[in-house]
Amino acid sequence: MKLGNAVVKSRVVILIISLALLVPSVIGMLTTRVNYDMLNYLPSDLDTVKGQEYMLEDFGKGAFSFLIFEGADDKTMKESAQKIKKIDHVATVLCYSDIAGASIPKELLPDNIYDVFNSGEDTLMAVFFDSSSSSDETMEAITQIRSIAGESCLVSGISAMITDLRDLCEREETLYVAIAVVLAVVAMMLFMDNFIIPFVFLASIGMAILYNLGSNFFLGEISYITKALSAVLQLAVTMDYSIFLWHSYREQRERYDDNKQAMANAVSETVTSVLGSSVTTIAGFIALCFMTFTLGRDLGIVMAKGVLLGVIGCVTILPSMILALDKPLNKTMHRPLIPPTKKLAGVMVKLFPVFLILFGALAVPAFYGYNQTNNEVYYDISRSLPRDMANVVANTKLKEEFGMTNTHMVLVDSKLSDRDVRSMTDELKNTDGIKFALSLESVIGPMIPEEMVPESVSKVFKSDRWEMIILSSEYATATPEMGRQVEQLNQIIKRYDKNGLLVGEAACTNDLVNITSVDFATVNVISVAAIFIIILLVEKSISLPIILVAVIELAIFINLSIPFFTGNSLPFIAPICISTIQLGATVDYAILMTTRYKRERFLGHDKREAVITALSASIPSIVVSAMGLFAATVGVAVYSDVDMIGSLCKLLARGAIISMFSVILFLPAMFMLFDKVIGVTTLGFRPKSKEVRP
Repeated sequence: MKLGNAVVKSRVVILIISLALLVPSVIGMLTTRVNYDMLNYLPSDLDTVKGQEYMLEDFGKGAFSFLIFEGADDKTMKESAQKIKKIDHVATVLCYSDIAGASIPKELLPDNIYDVFNSGEDTLMAVFFDSSSSSDETMEAITQIRSIAGESCLVSGISAMITDLRDLCEREETLYVAIAVVLAVVAMMLFMDNFIIPFVFLASIGMAILYNLGSNFFLGEISYITKALSAVLQLAVTMDYSIFLWHSYREQRERYDDNKQAMANAVSETVTSVLGSSVTTIAGFIALCFMTFTLGRDLGIVMAKGVLLGVIGCVTILPSMILALDKPLNKTMHRPLIPPTKKLAGVMVKLFPVFLILFGALAVPAFYGYNQTNNEVYYDISRSLPRDMANVVANTKLKEEFGMTNTHMVLVDSKLSDRDVRSMTDELKNTDGIKFALSLESVIGPMIPEEMVPESVSKVFKSDRWEMIILSSEYATATPEMGRQVEQLNQIIKRYDKNGLLVGEAACTNDLVNITSVDFATVNVISVAAIFIIILLVEKSISLPIILVAVIELAIFINLSIPFFTGNSLPFIAPICISTIQLGATVDYAILMTTRYKRERFLGHDKREAVITALSASIPSIVVSAMGLFAATVGVAVYSDVDMIGSLCKLLARGAIISMFSVILFLPAMFMLFDKVIGVTTLGFRPKSKEVRP
């Protein structure tokens, strides 16, 4: 009660401070760097990650791209190469004319060198950058290359993909929030009892979202997925708290003529219910922080922080706004769309055996489909991008014209003998799926002394510590064939140099596959265990956590089994995130109904009457909450051109509806079946005598 009185008394000060905090929040949001490279979140102790660091340290090369010039002659290629070399952070430009220079007669060059750089009327140019694949400097260099080389030049590689992804996300992100806001307002206007309260909710939640995005500045940077989803997710999962406060306030207004006293009581009541509800949601996001693939930590920290700020805003900013707008709010009340549900609840409880049978019938196929979906996710990030994106077009051309799908870099000790390097290179290029192997030895051949090689060529392949070999693969990233190829290449490299390294997008992605398969199981166990313990403490029961988690887990299994049964593949991050977010965000529906059921049983009502009352009282709140989450995410799911974002929002939207039906249909049936078990294993469940019923 003290908090409620303090908020009411300080409402003007709260509004002034909350508005003032928007200024540093917007500045922090605009100055927080966004990371568009998913592979940057791999653990730093992996060989592939170390190899990338060595490339940058010893060769001054962090990123690599193939440029495809369509119909360009030698003169055009030389002119373009000279212009590109002058671009900031371009370390090396390598094309056929560089190798076939004045110091090496063309007739002495191996034939396969020409074939590497030429195919029909198309010519390749290799460009190395002195900055990392996802750095701002590399992306700016890519943009300048495209500007200089013109439309006849296609830029391939992960850096070009990251550049295109950044441009696409920057165009779409504002629309994500706009779509979520518009649809959430429509849903709230339909299902709430007031026409303008949705706008008040959005103003309060919007401030909390800006505080969250602004405070990300202290994290240094966030991923593009976190930036794109955090505002939408925070709006979706914290809308419930605003609804709780509003309903509580309207109930208190019927008891008190003084709106300030009513709000003080409403704040005190809401704090208790919202804290219990938000803890489960925060636990779901915190579970993501235990992923070895640190994108989970990035999303988990930002969203857990967002939920906490949403709770604070709900019990401080929102009450202050409602009191300031009390008169117009009173004039815009209307009857809610959801009709009384007492009769419906009675019919559903009467049919509870049917829902128990349905629960059992759905469990097996849902669990099977859920496991199959997890086994058939895709890891090739380019698959989540539009087919007409410039980088996707370039990669397609590189594959079709030059037979290249992926490029590996091999680093071995520079003191390794020429004979061993040639022998290893022969083995590497004879590995299944390898198109060619390009090294200093393969370029100069056995007949040309190394001192004849131009420094511009030799420094591409050799430093004081390492010698580099470039391999071209016909296999696509994250395919079984690529997995076997990476394993075979590593075996060959280690045979010649135990400290040798395989570097590149495909090798990193192979590590990503191995890591996230373990992460998925870890995060699931932690999220279920954490929420189980929270429910156990909140409900003071051993049996209720099992029942509630089982009901929501079935909803998750159904949601994640649908892609398998419909023949759709999900990006790898989707199942990991959805399993925890859907559990944390929608278990509130079950807790709401359970708390009312326990209360009714404690007051002395029999189980049927208690379940009917709990169900009828909970349906409106569950429906409004689920429709809010659905509305905030479904529009983004339909609109987004980035499948990584669209798939997550689609799963969240569908998961909200499935969880809603799961709780409304199956949880009452569980109460009817296990009432005696719940009574024995739950503190404070024993009913009062019927004489003391209210």
